[in-house]
Amino acid sequence: MKFQDMPYQRLDMEKVKAEFQTLTEELKLAKSGEEQFAVHQKYYKLTNHIVTVTTLAHIRHDVDMTDAFYEKEQDYYDEIQPEIQNLKQTYEKVLFHSPYRAELEKKIGPVAFKNMEIAQKAFDESLIPLMQSENALVNRYNKLIATAKIDWEGEELNLSLLRPYMTSKDREVRRLAWKKYSAFFESISDQLDELYDELVKNRTEQARKMGYENFVELGYYRMMRNSYGKEEVERFREQIRTYFVPFTQKLHEKRRKRLGVEKLSYIDESVYFKEGNPAPAMKPEEILQAGQKMYHDLSPETAKFMDFMMENELFDVLGRKTKRAGGYMTFLPDYNAPFVFANFNGTSGDLDVITHECGHAFQGFLAAEDPIQEHWDITMETAEIHSMSMEFFADKYMEMFLGADADRYRTMHLEDAAAFIPYGCMVDEFQHIVYEHPEMTPQERRQAWTKLEQTYKPHLDYEGDPFFSKGGFWQKQQHIFNDPFYYIDYVLAQTCAFMYKVKMMENYEEAWESYLKLCRLSAGKFYADMLHEVGLNVPYEEGCIEEMTKKLGEMIGV
Repeated sequence: MKFQDMPYQRLDMEKVKAEFQTLTEELKLAKSGEEQFAVHQKYYKLTNHIVTVTTLAHIRHDVDMTDAFYEKEQDYYDEIQPEIQNLKQTYEKVLFHSPYRAELEKKIGPVAFKNMEIAQKAFDESLIPLMQSENALVNRYNKLIATAKIDWEGEELNLSLLRPYMTSKDREVRRLAWKKYSAFFESISDQLDELYDELVKNRTEQARKMGYENFVELGYYRMMRNSYGKEEVERFREQIRTYFVPFTQKLHEKRRKRLGVEKLSYIDESVYFKEGNPAPAMKPEEILQAGQKMYHDLSPETAKFMDFMMENELFDVLGRKTKRAGGYMTFLPDYNAPFVFANFNGTSGDLDVITHECGHAFQGFLAAEDPIQEHWDITMETAEIHSMSMEFFADKYMEMFLGADADRYRTMHLEDAAAFIPYGCMVDEFQHIVYEHPEMTPQERRQAWTKLEQTYKPHLDYEGDPFFSKGGFWQKQQHIFNDPFYYIDYVLAQTCAFMYKVKMMENYEEAWESYLKLCRLSAGKFYADMLHEVGLNVPYEEGCIEEMTKKLGEMIGV
């Protein structure tokens, strides 16, 4: 079914409660594992419908954040989501403590039961009012960012539409664009500080209600970390600081020479060539059509996937002034349909939609073939491997989009992916500092951010920018407000994607088969076991980063 034809009707919360209560009672009364599994399949149907309806409202709200109807619907789901979570947990507690658990575990797997255990540590009914307030604060942040109005030569732009000027080949154009970008955040900085203060206090209170010292432990449970904890993450960040930061500094020096500047400035951060970054000179529909051709060539599985996406119009990629910033893939389970949301703006970032977001969507499309829906529930450090690795698998097709600029794109893509890793670690470490010290003032948070920039990005020069030079850059990072502790998942996944990059240089077909296997495994196995099974190292294990950095250095000659 085409996305535009998918019907929407607000969930009736009283009906939802009644259905959950009925299923929970049926589960309790079941006389065997088989009977309980039959009840559980009805649970799949109920939760699929809930996810589909709420996701439809979410997408249609994001498509136009000034749409009054869907704004009210989003507010409604922000309000009832914690109640739905409580109903799900009540049901899952019965399943978790089932006398037939051994039989059920054979059907849905040990990972599912571990995730249920973590979910119980992440939520309690007493948190509902705080979670509702948290959702409202997050929505305020997103609306504030989405409704930015920046004057550019008489035209009113939002942050996404300003982006091409921030990466212009003309250094003075991008300097002006960055100044306008900085000035916008400076103009709302006090509001963002207040919002973040409220979020930190709210999340800390939730953690303490659950008996935790601070939000870090609860944050990890909310991210469903079922294979590692903050000690492993700290070891990983230490490896990045030791081996990878010096490597990226060499890449930045190569970039400085290509740009022909004496010193890299913050206005040069996303610029890789003096003549400008390669960008597709194609209309959005042409990019999608080229993407369809690429996926037809890549494999039968990706061909089937992309045809489904195009036939059902499951992309919304045009940048618009009232559209939410950023991009994502989400899933509509009633239709077994991935959906890709993005903001095309005429930069190389448009290609990331066809590679990165389609990597997520492809995995979701494959996962939907598995009748055990717990296997769909991948944790984010695994989900991002699918997307970031697909970017590298697509590299060999860049002539379709960029012609003679394809090689320059490949250089930019690899260097940009490498430069991200220290930044992602910085975002993660910042959040640990903030939530371990929730009493910090806005000024102390800025000082902490500045110190981290000096550690992870020592080349950075803000040219005395009145906002960013004083530690304000973190306020533009939506994950810090919306999804605490998510960002390290990108970094772990980018590390695995680089392992795939090395593999495909050695044998592309074998690397693809490994990737396809990883996509199909989904959440059927624990993180480290799954990586080992497909022939990847585990990023936080000793020696992984040193080995990967060495291989990358040899591959690109630094």
